[in-house]
Amino acid sequence: MLQRLSIKNYALIDRLEMNFSGKMNIITGETGAGKSIILGGLSLMLGQRAESKSLFDPTQKCVVEGTFNIEGYQLQNFFETNELDYEPQTIVRREITPSGKSRAFINDTPVTLPQLKELTEQLVSLHAQHQTLHLYDANYHLFIIDTLANHEALLNDYKQKFKEFQKNKRQIAELETQYEQLQKDIDYVQFQLSELDEAAIDNPNEQDTLEKEQHQLDHAETIKRLIAESTFALEEQEISIVQQLKTVKSAIAEATRYMPELEELLNRLDSVAIELSDISTELSRTEDTLMLDPQRIEEINERLNILYRLQKKHRVATLAELMTIHADLASRNQSVDYLANQIEKLKKNLNQQQQKLLQLANQISANRTAQFAVLEQRIAEGLTQVGMPNARVKADHQTLPPDRLSPDGIDQIQLLFAPNKGSQFSELRRVASGGELSRLMLCIQSMIAARIALPTLIFDEIDTGISGEVALKVGAVLQNLGTNHQIICITHLPQIASKGEAHFFVYKDESTDRTISRIKPLDDNERITEVAKMLSGNPPTNAAIENARVLLKG
Repeated sequence: MLQRLSIKNYALIDRLEMNFSGKMNIITGETGAGKSIILGGLSLMLGQRAESKSLFDPTQKCVVEGTFNIEGYQLQNFFETNELDYEPQTIVRREITPSGKSRAFINDTPVTLPQLKELTEQLVSLHAQHQTLHLYDANYHLFIIDTLANHEALLNDYKQKFKEFQKNKRQIAELETQYEQLQKDIDYVQFQLSELDEAAIDNPNEQDTLEKEQHQLDHAETIKRLIAESTFALEEQEISIVQQLKTVKSAIAEATRYMPELEELLNRLDSVAIELSDISTELSRTEDTLMLDPQRIEEINERLNILYRLQKKHRVATLAELMTIHADLASRNQSVDYLANQIEKLKKNLNQQQQKLLQLANQISANRTAQFAVLEQRIAEGLTQVGMPNARVKADHQTLPPDRLSPDGIDQIQLLFAPNKGSQFSELRRVASGGELSRLMLCIQSMIAARIALPTLIFDEIDTGISGEVALKVGAVLQNLGTNHQIICITHLPQIASKGEAHFFVYKDESTDRTISRIKPLDDNERITEVAKMLSGNPPTNAAIENARVLLKG
């Protein structure tokens, strides 16, 4: 519910503020006084296009702000999704700078224009000539039928299952794309995998080990010769290192008799002698094991050639990388069969989901079809009340094939309109005038009002083409709708103006050098005078004043 509207620096409005009743609010005023300007300012707050040339003072920014009571509208999810603070008294603001830039705010938090529209579309429904866009939308027609069918739980169940169905369809499509790509590459993958399988690389250090062994075998003769020279020098030549060491030990042992502190050096020489003897033995053993092995050299060379070739082919430098490629190729090879099985399973599940969805969709469709006659009859009754006794509405219904399930089921429903007796049914946008659309929307809103939480309903020019008794009936319908929902109605007819709980009068203030649109709430006496002026002109006659009293009491 819109509790307060503030407009600053817009068109002919310098500053304006309105506090609305929660029921039916009437706005009247002479033609050109600024009623449509107020509606334009309100449209800005609802997210309509803004232009800097519409500023009252081109050097100042325009600000339109509305305070809404949103309790009962179940809008918490919107605020959570958009990371906004939820407040039962929510403030929506739109600002237009002199440069033409636009900013929007919800509870003082900056938001995008689409976010602003998403919220305000759930708070305010504007019905003016050429602005009753909902009635052109087939989705809104479906919404009307679903509201009458009162099967929200069934519809929500279907929508949830449909989302899961669509998600699985997308998953299957993605897997099929992967499968097709794998199928194109599978022969080459299997060839590469076969090469790596045959190479049997299972140790990332194998290449280093082989290269070291190869280097040793290639220099076996040199190693053997050098070891032989070393052992000969240690023990076999005429004056060997071991023999010389013995001479040194003997000399130091003799010297120890005269200098006992040399005992430690003598012990160290013993250790050296033992170590040299071990080294000589180890070298001899190593020399014995060294053998020239052409066959082993050939085996190593062949193995290394295989490893080098695979590394070059796959553009890697290590066996670890080759092993990773091998694992990846093996995985891709297995993925073909796995994907085929997975796709087959998912398609079976998808088919089962589709059958369940069809059952729900058929049930929903049956519920909708049962409401067509109710819809047509109740709208016909409502149109008669608002002065369109020969106008009729018909639900045009088509059923989608099973393979074209939509988020709303299998139904395509469009309301067709015949405005006059004997005229053919046609699309609303083709045959309904602005006034007819407004009255038709009034009938629809009255019909579904008891079933849903309607937003604030704003009607402009709903009185086009009517007067007298019909106007009284339209006013009565609006008044009845206003008992449970907020109505804001801009009207030229006293019969409708007299039905409001609150009455606002728009007028031009020409007391300064520039015309300014102003608005004021009317008290009981001022309402009598305003309604009387609407009946007979200004100044009103005594008879008009008396008639106004009667209308306001009625």
